[in-house]
Amino acid sequence: MRSALLLSFLFVAFIMNSTAQTPAELVAMWEKEHVTTILPSNVRHKDLQKYLEGLKKLGIKVDEVGRSYANREIYQAEFGKGPLKVFLWSQMHGDEPTATSAIIDMFTLLQKNRDKDWVKKIENALTIRIVPMLNPDGAENYQRRNLQGIDINRDALNLQTPEANLLKKLRDDWSPVIGFNLHNQNSLTSAGRTGKQAAISFLVVYGDAAKTTSEGHERNKRLVSAMIAAIQPYMPGYIGKYDDGFTATAFGDNFSAWGTPTILIETGAMHGKDEMFLVKMNFTAILTALKSLADGTEKTFSPVAYESLPNNSSGSLFNFIFRNATLVDRRKPDATATTTDIAINVDRRRAEFVAPAYVRQVGDLSSFFGLSEFDATGYFVVSRNSPSLKTGQLAELLFYKKSRTIDWNSSDLEKMFPPDAIFSLGKWVKGELGSSK
Repeated sequence: MRSALLLSFLFVAFIMNSTAQTPAELVAMWEKEHVTTILPSNVRHKDLQKYLEGLKKLGIKVDEVGRSYANREIYQAEFGKGPLKVFLWSQMHGDEPTATSAIIDMFTLLQKNRDKDWVKKIENALTIRIVPMLNPDGAENYQRRNLQGIDINRDALNLQTPEANLLKKLRDDWSPVIGFNLHNQNSLTSAGRTGKQAAISFLVVYGDAAKTTSEGHERNKRLVSAMIAAIQPYMPGYIGKYDDGFTATAFGDNFSAWGTPTILIETGAMHGKDEMFLVKMNFTAILTALKSLADGTEKTFSPVAYESLPNNSSGSLFNFIFRNATLVDRRKPDATATTTDIAINVDRRRAEFVAPAYVRQVGDLSSFFGLSEFDATGYFVVSRNSPSLKTGQLAELLFYKKSRTIDWNSSDLEKMFPPDAIFSLGKWVKGELGSSK
């Protein structure tokens, strides 16, 4: 009996080692073995260098291939020895960091698992090169542009930046057959006109305004369908399609025009999930695409899944909406109070910094969605820092139950009449209203 159990265990181990990984197994692998430990928005150039040193110690080829405008090193790493050349670059916008961590984890886990048959297939079929953090100056300052103030992703033709020149040279010298252009998008982008964020959006990038297709373009549609199938169970309804309008000066469009059909991945946000969840989803999606290229299963996917994605939409989502709030103008406390909705958004910052929140709309917001919504029906609402609440102000809000009698003319309102609830810096610091959803 014991020998039979042992044989059974060895057979299962053989099957697990020799068959391709499922998305669920890739997720579990990332959760167990990922090496990126810093939230992506907090990663600086020196942190990337430490990650790359880890790759070098594992035997991954890592080279400095250029310098930024401020003379920071830009690196390229390589895995595999196959004939199919795949090129991925991340963080050409310095404040778009999610995929940088994902591709570091991907190379780490591929190298550590080279004994597995599915990794051997990738290694023998593909040569993969990554340029993590193309814009290290922007990453250091957590800003979109480089230190010349130029958007690198709009510099594919003029080549005014050293970073753009480098990216074009790396492509031209190697002629990869597939490109992955890795970005982040606004966290309040929605997947269609819904209340769901586009946590990840895809685009199979055309190389001209006429939207001319090609064999590589159609292959990339199938690859995106494979990626959708891999991550959709973890984010159903949170996947969108990026706008496919041709941008003549952009790198993704020109990569496709130059002979490297490109897939754009734009990571947004997902309410209730942290940055590392989206690193995991990027890792799973990209590795699924590479695995399906290597084993040929990409040919079994239909482009319909990609073509059916809801288009990205903007303007319908806010971080917070307070429904049916009764606003008090302290300059005119005897006037009739206004009952309305209040929409608040939180500014984008590194995770390590406190992000300010601002009032973005006041009015009837019945056709809009809040990631968090609160019912303010039973409350008076006043601005903490000014006599009246207006758009553009810091969202510092005091809430008073309507059953109370308040002297709104008080010189120190908050001290003399302590509020029932306080909303400050995007969170409740005292009390909390009930949800309106």
